[in-house]
Amino acid sequence: MSGLEVRSIDYVPLNERHGKLWHLGPLWFMSNAQIATLAVGLISITSGGNLVWSLLAIVAGTVVGTFFMAFHSAQGPQLGLPQMIQSRPQFGYVGALLVWLFAYVQYAGFNVFNSILAADSLHTTLHGSVKLWVVVVTVVALVIALVGYDIIHKAERVLTYTFLVIFGIFTVGVLATLHYPAGSFDLGGFKWTPFLAQFGVVAGYQISWAIYVSDYSRYLPPNVTVRKTFYWTYFGSALGGIWLMVLGTLLAAWAGKDFDTIKSINAAGDKVFDGFGTIVLLFAALGLVSVTALNMYGGSLTLISGIDSFKRVRPTLGVRLLTLGLTAALSLVGALAATANFLENFNNFLLLVLYLFIPWTAVNLMDYYVVRRGHYAIAEIFNPHGIYGRWGWHGIIAYVVGFAAMIPFFSVGTLYVGPAAKALGGADISLFIGLPVSALLYWWLTRSIDVEGETRLAQEEAVALEQAAHEHREP
Repeated sequence: MSGLEVRSIDYVPLNERHGKLWHLGPLWFMSNAQIATLAVGLISITSGGNLVWSLLAIVAGTVVGTFFMAFHSAQGPQLGLPQMIQSRPQFGYVGALLVWLFAYVQYAGFNVFNSILAADSLHTTLHGSVKLWVVVVTVVALVIALVGYDIIHKAERVLTYTFLVIFGIFTVGVLATLHYPAGSFDLGGFKWTPFLAQFGVVAGYQISWAIYVSDYSRYLPPNVTVRKTFYWTYFGSALGGIWLMVLGTLLAAWAGKDFDTIKSINAAGDKVFDGFGTIVLLFAALGLVSVTALNMYGGSLTLISGIDSFKRVRPTLGVRLLTLGLTAALSLVGALAATANFLENFNNFLLLVLYLFIPWTAVNLMDYYVVRRGHYAIAEIFNPHGIYGRWGWHGIIAYVVGFAAMIPFFSVGTLYVGPAAKALGGADISLFIGLPVSALLYWWLTRSIDVEGETRLAQEEAVALEQAAHEHREP
């Protein structure tokens, strides 16, 4: 395929499926292996935890959180659809707006943080106005997102190879030259509250990728196995996440109260050799541009899905242009208007994302892997009067009840600490409450669904679906 991508929320027909399964590895590695991820590894150190338990919390949170996002990835090749439109069978044609709104807020929030961080990196190395660099980063990311799926995959592969060299040297330098406070590796220094706070933020960060993953696997042929799709996504994302979060923890432990993401990276890099900090930051800016493009791409798909819930949208290049432009403009305005408080509260933002998407991921995965076992009438997903209905009360009820069950266990810094979290000394275990409550309740509510009937309908509509997609008619 060449030129600008035309498809958006529509089904990808079999004759357009392409790509190699292993491409998911570098894509998800590099999506995580950028310095915004580094900031995720700070919360335990900054809230009184020691280094060794911070590292263990990062690994544990990554292992758990990535598990869920990788299972979403396996849905893409089987359904040929982007991630968020797949919520309609659970939440309904209109009801899915609930989760799409939260997803769009997430895309916008991450883009504000990423573009500011990239602009700061460029300002530190190349000088010039931070606001001007914000505009440059946004425009370049917009162009990448506009070209679409294939260029994003290729860019992430190239960046991965370069990352392994530059950050490989940087990591060796951090391990060899930096010194850490006494007690950093004392296993007896365990504290529940910073450990669970770090675990929750990391797990939430990894689960937050769940709304993206099918977007970047949907062009793969359906004969790739669920197991291999899961593995390439899981290990790519987990390795990239652990690497950068561990670097963040190490740098924060070394710098102490003087830690500043950009300045500390620059200073640590220069300990390898003079000027290497500049090289690291310039490459880091490229990584942030690429992930900003991912957010614009996913935000566009989510916005199109939302519009389609009110008025049927024929997926065209014009629609992609419009929604990408709106998403980029929102990111730009947010980044230019952001204050230092926004950056300081990034960890709180990550926790809020975790809370919003725990019930969704539970419902979506339970529906796909247990209730419907991957069998969907795809044409009906685009039918406002189809079998999935306008309001999917099973999914909505399971989501709301699961979210409500989590509230007493929330612990969001100074914003809110629920009564159960207070009883646990401020420890946040809401993840372990919301997942089973939403999943099991959804399973119980959907016992009467006629899965065999939906499967027969899907088979009856399969030929017409392929023809309509091939001709770029709806869906």
